[in-house]
Formats: sequence, structure tokens, C-alpha cells
Amino acid sequence: MTLSSVHHCRRRTAHESCSFGGDLSQLSVWPVSNSLKPFFFPYRTASNMENNHTFLYFAYGSNLLKERLQLKNPSAIVHCVARLKDYKLVFGNHKGLASDRWHGGVATIEHSPGDEVWGVVWKMNISDLESLDDQENVMLGAYSPVELSVKTKGQEINCRTYIMNSCVYAPPSPQYLQVIVMGAQQNGLPKYYQEKLRAIKTNMYYGPLPMMITLNKKKRVPV
Repeated sequence: MTLSSVHHCRRRTAHESCSFGGDLSQLSVWPVSNSLKPFFFPYRTASNMENNHTFLYFAYGSNLLKERLQLKNPSAIVHCVARLKDYKLVFGNHKGLASDRWHGGVATIEHSPGDEVWGVVWKMNISDLESLDDQENVMLGAYSPVELSVKTKGQEINCRTYIMNSCVYAPPSPQYLQVIVMGAQQNGLPKYYQEKLRAIKTNMYYGPLPMMITLNKKKRVPV
């Protein structure tokens, strides 16, 4: 596995996008709050929603860090660490609009045969589904919820995750990357993958970020 497996994207023009590609028939829209409009993926019921109380969510970005995810989703507990095959981690912004929260590109995934993305599968109460969608700006069309299969300890499980729409590549801020790295370390992602995360180039923005101040109250995160 080369360093490109955790992909720091080159900057693209506003006319280029980092759509996830791949076989759309393997992705499906998950049920979201009733106020949301249908998405572009064929609908089917997520198989891991075994009851009406919980669901499984695969996090690969800032939500790797427990303190970040639990800010608005207090029910989240670690289910397992898992690997997503034939995808790579990339950074960008929806339609090129920079993130006010993180002052740089934010994480998404795109189809890439032979690559892999490591992440954490969280078990969450269905009552947190709307707040998770809100965090990912689903209503604004920034991300789409999809179902995909991840591998863990020799078995495959279906999870909810999010993929950015109309993504224009942009490097992350150091603070955003720091949160991802801390989450990877906190949950014991493979050492080689943690090193690849640390090697990602940032936009070198070191100004104040309210989110980091908030996280610092939950965890000792340097700001």
C-alpha cells in the first residue's frame, strides 16, 4: 500500500469534482428524517437496522474522535474498527465552498480500486439520526447518506456513511487533520494508516477555530 492510499488531492478547478464513482447499484440511500427529499441513489432498507432503535455508522473523518461525534450524538458507542475496500480518503469542499467550521477541505471518500479506508463503526440510537444528518449538511445537499459494506475480523457488515456531493479538492486545515489523527489513535486504527494520515499535507492555517475550543473542553486538544 502506497502513501497515495490516503489521498491528499491536488487542487481541482471549480469544474472538476471528486465524485465517488464506482457501481451505483452497490450504494443505496438510507432512511433519513421525513423532511428530507429523496436522493439520487436507488432506495432500499438498510440491512443493519435490525430494529427501530439503533443503526451502525462508519466514520472515517473527524467523527473518528469520540468527543467530536458525541457533541451532538451522545448515544454513539464504538462497535468495531473496520476497513472499506476499494475506496480512498480525500479532502475537499462541496462546490468549492470552504468550510467555516474547519477552514479548509473536509473528508470524503471516493471509489479507488486497490485502495482502502480504515474507520470506526459506531452504534447509535435512531434518535441521533437527524442530528448526524444535520452535521453532514444533508439538507443542504453537501453530503449524501449511503449504505456500504465494511470488513472487520473476517466478516462484513453494512453501515451508514456519507459521501460528499460536487466535491472540489482542497487540503485540510492542520486542526482538522489533527482531530482525524487523534480519532485514529484513540480507536487503535492500524499504525501504518495512522502514519499515512499524519503525512497528509495541510493548508497551513493556524488561526483560531471555535470547534477546537469546544473540543478542548471535552478533551485536552491543543488549540
